[in-house]
Amino acid sequence: MLKLKISLIVIFTHLRKASVRLIFLVEIENNVLPFKLWVDADALPKILREVILRASDRYQLEVIFVANQNVGITPSVRIKSIQVLSGADQADKEIVDRMTENDIVITQDIPLAAQVIEKGGVAIHPRGEVYTTANVKARLHLRDFMDTLRGAGVQTGGPPPISERDKREFSSSLDQTILKQKRKTAK
Repeated sequence: MLKLKISLIVIFTHLRKASVRLIFLVEIENNVLPFKLWVDADALPKILREVILRASDRYQLEVIFVANQNVGITPSVRIKSIQVLSGADQADKEIVDRMTENDIVITQDIPLAAQVIEKGGVAIHPRGEVYTTANVKARLHLRDFMDTLRGAGVQTGGPPPISERDKREFSSSLDQTILKQKRKTAK
């Protein structure tokens, strides 16, 4: 949150008449959080963008959307967009290369989530699940199994569209994660 610090300085000058000059010094404290929110925007459901943008406003958090196409986000002081070259995992590579410890990454990509955790960041699924070392391993095994089934010609289907309940769970999980990272980095 931007805070204004206003100082009042009173200067008396004695010529023939006493006069008072008031000088207001305004300092802007920039309380930007020491971590960023990275968004793997290639597969991000559009319904979640507003949740992310509101969180950015609420917490004064810098957000970077990364995709291999234009995401349609209007850049601002805290909102940025990076368009990478087309190709498999280019956005993932960009995020991993640029992120730092304690950053938060929103992704559906399990291998990216594993890399984020290895690098000391926090990864969140768009349905609100916070990835851990344990659940990433389980999801990687499940993903490999599903790839094997698809390779054998079995129709596995995909996940259902994001519901309002999923949106609420994601919003809650994002808020909790931001607050946790804020406490962690304040030490």
